[in-house]
Amino acid sequence: MRKPTRLTAIFLALVVAALACNFPGVAPAEAPGALLTYAAETLQAQASPTPTGESGVDLSPTPQQEQVAEIPTDTVGVPPSPTMGPLMPPTSAPPLPAGPPTNTPVPCNLAQFVTDVTYPDGAPVVAGTSFVKTWRLRNIGTCTWTSAYQLVFDKGERMGGPVSQPLPGNVAPGQEVDISVTLTAPPTPGKYKGFWRLRDPGGVIFGITTGSFWVEIKSVAATAAPPPTATFTPTPIVGFTLVPPVLTFVPILDFVYNAPLIPGESGSVRSNGEVATTRNVGDTNANVSQQAFVSFDLSGLPAGVVVKSVSVNFSDYDTLGSPFSLGCLRMYPQNYGSVDPSDFFSGSASGAVVRWCDLGQLSNTSFAAPDLKSFIQSVVGSARVRFRLQFNETATNNNGTADMVRFGTGLKLIIVYNFP
Repeated sequence: MRKPTRLTAIFLALVVAALACNFPGVAPAEAPGALLTYAAETLQAQASPTPTGESGVDLSPTPQQEQVAEIPTDTVGVPPSPTMGPLMPPTSAPPLPAGPPTNTPVPCNLAQFVTDVTYPDGAPVVAGTSFVKTWRLRNIGTCTWTSAYQLVFDKGERMGGPVSQPLPGNVAPGQEVDISVTLTAPPTPGKYKGFWRLRDPGGVIFGITTGSFWVEIKSVAATAAPPPTATFTPTPIVGFTLVPPVLTFVPILDFVYNAPLIPGESGSVRSNGEVATTRNVGDTNANVSQQAFVSFDLSGLPAGVVVKSVSVNFSDYDTLGSPFSLGCLRMYPQNYGSVDPSDFFSGSASGAVVRWCDLGQLSNTSFAAPDLKSFIQSVVGSARVRFRLQFNETATNNNGTADMVRFGTGLKLIIVYNFP
């Protein structure tokens, strides 16, 4: 280490004197030591090399680089970065709409489509034959539909149907009803579509939530292809005499057809001549006997089939009093026309094809009816089949109380068949 030269000593003395003038805040007693310390640090700094980069540029931090920018305390979020841009003031949420929400009133008359009970869209029907289309609708309005309400043709292909016809009975809001109409497939093969609506007693026409409901069929030519067969004939081997057997395979397939009720062709007649569109059977409070008449659609049963079995589903019912106190309920074939007083049968009848003797049998959704099989076989190819329902043993028990079974529109014949 080199000793300070005379010139260096003189320089230090001048620095100390100059610094003494620039430290007004240092107390006189402390000034000499503090000044000497500061002078020594200054010489050491001058003797140390200044950090530079490769290009000789001074890399020591400047006071501007060491400053940290103050972030305003009222700024929301993080400080802006070079890529974010300036901070934006927070935006307020849009004002809520004034006033309570309004409810859409439910109309008096409005229907909702539930399902196609018979003949879904595109179902084939033999050209020129009649069939019964049945829709299941739900009343979603606020008014009860009565028999004064009507099914009315709207547009498209009417297919021989009526311009209008009454509904089968009362349908309260929230209830469902099966509405049927008898139509005829046009004689020319092709697709046909007809639209229908409902009409209230005041003449106001309404439909389902999407407008009209419709029937769409495919009228087809009356040709019946024979069931497929497979014949096997083996090839004879040279040198052998072979009588090849002929093997014929005939497919055995069972089909099921649910023949639905035709409400518009059904009803009831009392012994006093009164006629009603309801399907009630038993006796009244006035001890008047009542018989029901039911019609079923057979147009969907192919001609020429072999009927294997028939059962019935008459579980759509309710009762008044004790109807089976009148005996067993029986069903008799009766090819009536429109229901009128002449259809009432007096006396004890014979030839029943179905018999129910208690509510358990009536509630069975597949009640066996072996005597009905041969009768249905005899009418295969017909558009419909009709019956009379009657308590045969006792027309009335004279107890002054209604004892009655009241059937709905869900009655059906369950026919199992195959092809010969």
